[in-house]
Amino acid sequence: MNVRDESLLPLASPAALADCVACPRLADFLAEVRDEHPDYHARPVAAFGDPQARLLIVGLAPGMHGANRSGRPFTGDYAGILLYETLHHYGFASRPVSVAVDDGLELRDCRITNAVKCLPPQNKPEPAEIRTCNRFLAAELQAAPELRVILALGNVAHKAVLMAFGMKQSACVFAHGARHALPDGLLLIDSYHCSRYNTQTRRLTAESFSAVFDAVRAALERNA
Repeated sequence: MNVRDESLLPLASPAALADCVACPRLADFLAEVRDEHPDYHARPVAAFGDPQARLLIVGLAPGMHGANRSGRPFTGDYAGILLYETLHHYGFASRPVSVAVDDGLELRDCRITNAVKCLPPQNKPEPAEIRTCNRFLAAELQAAPELRVILALGNVAHKAVLMAFGMKQSACVFAHGARHALPDGLLLIDSYHCSRYNTQTRRLTAESFSAVFDAVRAALERNA
């Protein structure tokens, strides 16, 4: 799938995503979650943020009690704590905490999405599900006219971005802080995912995450 395919543009609409049941395993799992947690969003989670953003952040998938509950990426769970604190520090978010879709938080020059839009069991999407959902990511990339930098949180997100551009996975190897040239002058920057596991084991620290955002800011300033 290639991000240059303008026929994908209709898929960038939240309405196109809302009722997607293309992955039977995920659709069945979400139905179970809705039965167990009727107050949860428990549906595909659309991108959040500035549609004219120069920065797109790509995560893995909605978390059970975070985006899957709230309906907004990285909102309401542990993974969002460091992310939104850092976004606020670097001027990309109006406040340092994201708790609910109606909390008044706004993103500035930044948009957040996931490689897989639905909650997967054990937070582990299958390869076929990542491929099926990639058309939505490709559409989001196509619909971002001012996009300059993509920040991939984790290897799954990194590979999903390459897939959306029709690039070979071997062309760019994931590494924390690595930078990769993409078509049309875009830049892909890698970071470890800001998950509870990665932060508690100190694979990812506030300092190493800030170093990635220093690189993001520097890249955006060069392209200003």
